[in-house]
Amino acid sequence: MTRNTTRTALLALSLIGTTLTLSACIAPVLVGGAAAGTAVVATDRRSSGVQLDDNNLGFKVQHAISQKFGDTVRIDANVYEGQVLLTGDAPTEAVKTEATTLAKTQEKVKTVYNEMVVGQPASFGTRSNDTWLSSKVRTALLNTKFVPSGSISVTTDRSVVFLQGKVTQVEGEYAANAAADVSGVHKVVKLFNTISREEAVRLSGSYSDPTGTSTKSPNSAPVVNAPGADSTSGAAGGSAVESLPIK
Repeated sequence: MTRNTTRTALLALSLIGTTLTLSACIAPVLVGGAAAGTAVVATDRRSSGVQLDDNNLGFKVQHAISQKFGDTVRIDANVYEGQVLLTGDAPTEAVKTEATTLAKTQEKVKTVYNEMVVGQPASFGTRSNDTWLSSKVRTALLNTKFVPSGSISVTTDRSVVFLQGKVTQVEGEYAANAAADVSGVHKVVKLFNTISREEAVRLSGSYSDPTGTSTKSPNSAPVVNAPGADSTSGAAGGSAVESLPIK
């Protein structure tokens, strides 16, 4: 009888262990499937649905280009409200052009900014430095007053920082100048969707007016227009595309 009791207890413990193991395996799958591997940011001015659509669209664009060219390209596609930013390396100008075409064929793509570099692939050291710079820029935005950092996406390629997001003109200026002051950044490119103060209040529930205007550091060059975009339906309405080269 004691032997049967012991056997029953061991069987129960085994079943509990199996259940816990299965739960641990299933949970990440559910989370990953729902969020496509990327967390939804509560402070982003996009809805959760739009954020997920943008994340999924980025994966689709990258997959389409990688399927076509394989290891000959290094591609990163960052999407904000259907606005696709392509960065990375292309072996030829023809491949870069075709990458734009492939991106434009994906459903829900509104605008494509292809900033891929034609030539030799960036080294591991360069890519690691880009990751570090993105981290430093995000920290700078988080610590800068009047900047809705949760609504701004940061992409860095070869020390060039690209900023996407839904911001007012003043917020965009503060964000770009904060990024430009980060050590190691060579240039800041603004790809913002500019909104009104009233729209910012509606989306965020609050808005702080700065007491003055944001200024660039003394060693910053004047603001210039960045290259235009290839759009499936004309220029994107309300987009502000500027770059701030750093001397």
